[in-house]
Amino acid sequence: MNDELRVFACNSNHALTREICDTLAIPVSPLEVSRFSNDNLHVQVQANVRERDVFVVQSFTEPVSDHIMELMITLDALRSASARRVTAVIPYYSYARSDKKDAPRISITGRLVADMLRTAGADRVLTMDLHADQVHGFFSVPVDHLTAIPTIAAHFRAHHDLGNMVAVATDAGGAKRVGRFSERLGIPMAIIDKRRVSDTQVKQGQVVGEVAGRDVVIFEDEISTGGTLVSTIETLKAAGARSIHAGAVHGVLCGPAIERLRAAPIESIVVTNTVSIPPEKHFDKLTVLTVAPLLAAAIERIHSGESVGALFE
Repeated sequence: MNDELRVFACNSNHALTREICDTLAIPVSPLEVSRFSNDNLHVQVQANVRERDVFVVQSFTEPVSDHIMELMITLDALRSASARRVTAVIPYYSYARSDKKDAPRISITGRLVADMLRTAGADRVLTMDLHADQVHGFFSVPVDHLTAIPTIAAHFRAHHDLGNMVAVATDAGGAKRVGRFSERLGIPMAIIDKRRVSDTQVKQGQVVGEVAGRDVVIFEDEISTGGTLVSTIETLKAAGARSIHAGAVHGVLCGPAIERLRAAPIESIVVTNTVSIPPEKHFDKLTVLTVAPLLAAAIERIHSGESVGALFE
């Protein structure tokens, strides 16, 4: 059956795509991405995809616009090459944060990019831990929305004593996500009363829940500049937390994140490889888990027509 399966890697995360293909026991299909002298992107599919089931892996990471455009051109090239079905595999969909009109005269860009993917040639989308569940509804093609919560929870179960641990949401908006994480581990949860001042600044309030003398794990969908995480750590320390850990699906770690997290009074930070983390961003507190087996299993189930949801039952 895998003779009909093709998996291509755009340029955002080659290592993850190689892991996926190793798990599926197939090679990464060749794709040439280059630029013309006027800086226009040029994509050529270098494998026969006629009547094949095709998957293209691309996370929306820096440079985000280049990676989105690269994916759009690749999808169009595959459609033109008569692929039977094309699935855009987007482990990290960064525009999921642009999910509502919270200021005058702005774009709901999460929906715009979803429309662009369909127009470019995506027949379906496979993604992971969207920032807001409603973004799933922006797509007019089928979407398989995976979660790395079981992967991260399994790490904490294996490496920590859960008897004194509390899961913490950095704000009320993340309570549902942290609720699923705490339920998976069988531990209580707490919430920080947070007010966002700007895109990069937040004002922390009180802790709702018991954290004094407890080992706490802050759980988020992503860590970008680290500002929210650091201010949450400060709030928890002031509330008497004994030790602090953090887990997040997407380790974006942009701007001053590494400098902030190195200096922060936190014991460990666990993320996954939905975002490629270069060697210079690795440090002793950071653990990167792989989601390649989960994505490979989902791809295999989509290809064979089996239930993807059964992976989490």
